[in-house]
Amino acid sequence: MTRGFLSLFVAGAAIALPAQAMAAEERAFDVPSGSLAAALPVLSRQAGVSVSVADADLWKSRVRSVRGRMPVGEAMARMLAGTAARAVRVSGTSWRIERRPAQRVAQRSTSPPPATAPTPPPAMVARPEDEIVVTASKADTPYSHFAGVVTAMDGDDLAFGGERGTESILSRMATISSTHLGAGRNKLFIRGIADSSFTGPTQATVGQYLGDIRLSYNAPDPDLRLYDVDNVEVLEGPQGTLYGAGSLGGIIRVVPNAPDPDAIELQAIAGASVTQHGDPGGDIGAIANLPVGDNGHALRLVGYMLTEGGYIDNPLRGQNDVNRVNTRGGRATFRFDAGDDWTIDLGGVYQRITSDDAQYADKDAPPLTRYSMVEQNARARYAMGTLVIAKDWDGLHLQSSSAFIDHKLFERFDAGKVGETPRLLDQYNATRMFVSETRLSRPFHDGLGWVVGASFVDNRTRQRREYGEAMFQAPLTGVANTVTEFTGYGEATVEIARDLVATGGVRVSHARLGGSGEDVPFALADANRAIAAHRTETDLLPSFSLLATPLENLTLYARYQEGFRPGGLAIDGNFVRRFSNDQVRTWEGGVRVGERGETPFDAYVSLSYSRWRDIQADFIDASGFPSTANIGDGRITSISGALAVRPTRQLSFELGAVYNESKVDDLAPQIALIAMAAPARLGRIPNVASHAVRGAFNYWTIVGDGEEFRVNGWAKYIGPSRLGIGPVLGEGQGDYVDTGLAMRVGNARRGLTLTLTNLLDERGNRFALGTPFVEGSDGYLTPLRPRTLRVAIDVAY
Repeated sequence: MTRGFLSLFVAGAAIALPAQAMAAEERAFDVPSGSLAAALPVLSRQAGVSVSVADADLWKSRVRSVRGRMPVGEAMARMLAGTAARAVRVSGTSWRIERRPAQRVAQRSTSPPPATAPTPPPAMVARPEDEIVVTASKADTPYSHFAGVVTAMDGDDLAFGGERGTESILSRMATISSTHLGAGRNKLFIRGIADSSFTGPTQATVGQYLGDIRLSYNAPDPDLRLYDVDNVEVLEGPQGTLYGAGSLGGIIRVVPNAPDPDAIELQAIAGASVTQHGDPGGDIGAIANLPVGDNGHALRLVGYMLTEGGYIDNPLRGQNDVNRVNTRGGRATFRFDAGDDWTIDLGGVYQRITSDDAQYADKDAPPLTRYSMVEQNARARYAMGTLVIAKDWDGLHLQSSSAFIDHKLFERFDAGKVGETPRLLDQYNATRMFVSETRLSRPFHDGLGWVVGASFVDNRTRQRREYGEAMFQAPLTGVANTVTEFTGYGEATVEIARDLVATGGVRVSHARLGGSGEDVPFALADANRAIAAHRTETDLLPSFSLLATPLENLTLYARYQEGFRPGGLAIDGNFVRRFSNDQVRTWEGGVRVGERGETPFDAYVSLSYSRWRDIQADFIDASGFPSTANIGDGRITSISGALAVRPTRQLSFELGAVYNESKVDDLAPQIALIAMAAPARLGRIPNVASHAVRGAFNYWTIVGDGEEFRVNGWAKYIGPSRLGIGPVLGEGQGDYVDTGLAMRVGNARRGLTLTLTNLLDERGNRFALGTPFVEGSDGYLTPLRPRTLRVAIDVAY
């Protein structure tokens, strides 16, 4: 595999050498005249580039139409001719529109010209000048007109200091949390909407997307590595109208860089890391963009390999640093320009994660130590093929996205009891999903934006288990679940009065549910036959919001949104038992102050209240195995906020925090009986930290002969939470601080990076689950990775 990456690097470098001499390729444009807010998304799609706007007032500018074949730069210039704006290219696939400098009359002077202030690097963390367009709204709504909390993270920012997959997102937001069971095995939660600690049949509460393709349904976070990503958008709160019923907590949308037919590009990143108390690790990644022919076609390739050294010792097996993790993966997209502004993207994603052993330690043992006779390895494999067809015309955007996903996960747990022969529990989860969505949208401009669409999801999962001694394992009862969902949705945003915007939408979903038990004992098969019957569910999810701007740089909003998850089948001992759908209704209000690029600070505060009926969550059944049921009804009150301060163009500070008050106020009877042994551990929704706080600073300057020096530091405190419901899963977790510092010196073509994570070498307890069995389950913790130093180089051609 290493030879393959080296070959790719050498071949790409040879191809890239003449890239400087290549003329810009022409693209076909058909962009109508109108406001910049309406025309820019159309031009961006047709050009295959990302464009930011440095001054929010420029969105109102009237721009000219652009039609014909021409380079991207010429198209930008024609569109902006006669306005106060100009286009500046910041990378091969990125442009920035900024206000033209004021013209001054030249005056004679004998003194030397004043020194020019350095320009911020394109990869600046949380760039203050860039106005956000919420592309996740599916109608390209400017953030100034979006009623809700959106966090947009630049792809270069996420990769700065070392690509860490989902960890990069978690470290930058206070409102997102994870189970930390292990790479490729985690479940993500946003703003206190949390359910299960295990990989089970329940649909994930967070919708994860790569571009416009849904990554999973009820599988864990695939933890795809974020190489070559343009940006990541996180929308907090239920997003059922546009993104499906199950997005109860919110969505995470990763937007990869699109193929560019105008330039040959090659990037390579290589790093080596040293972990205190553990083994070393390393990473290598390569990115190539190759124009194909002269008709606007292009191919973009990404490949990577990462090894994270272990740091948990197991004296019983005589092994040290047992929890090494290896990740291999890649991504490819071919863009075909079909003419007449039609584009077709064919893509594929593959990633494999191998964990040599579990990530947890024993509480009563020396630090970073676990006593187990079993090697608890895990394997996660994710594969996806995609097809995206798009067209822009007359201010409208048509897009059809389809994908097939094959996701497999194997987990081994220590199921033995103290003093007995070692026993294993092997769990296999296999998911196959086909998704397709077609939508027509009008990007918001002239006081109106809308989107209508239809989608289809077919998700089939199978969970089977084997239990026993290493050489004599027998199958346990398993379960298969199928969901086929047909959906239609629509949403419109209207400026109903000056400085007052309303948004309303509705989603209608019809789901066919089915399932059956597997390896069920013959004597119990008849009893389960009725449970395995097929059934249907139809749900209507409305949404509504109002946004007002009563004063300059002051925005008020209120919104209402719903979400639900279909039911399914779960394992309960030797039986297969049905659980019902659950539903969330959320009311939210918020205030935003300031405007990026226009004020020295900006901030927001959001207050939300959710009623959650028939919560789908996990508990430990009478046999000591994890199961899923409707645990009862609950309510969640969440207050979140963030503040960014920029005392100078080169220095910025960020602060974010969230407070969650959650309670299960009506436990289901079967859960109340199981949990009666530990009433003090009842009442709180699982995996919801009561509070979290994050702070960061970003600084850049010019050093030496035009080299850029950049540093980013952050600290995040995660408050206490509980693993689940009942005496076994009621164990506490959280209450720790995670920190990091990253520095880079270099330019756009080469750089040297130094990263230090967990500066305080904190142990903490990220997740209180070791193995899902009664014996010893109160004595586990999942520590943070110890202090780790990474040194890396990056080059680009």
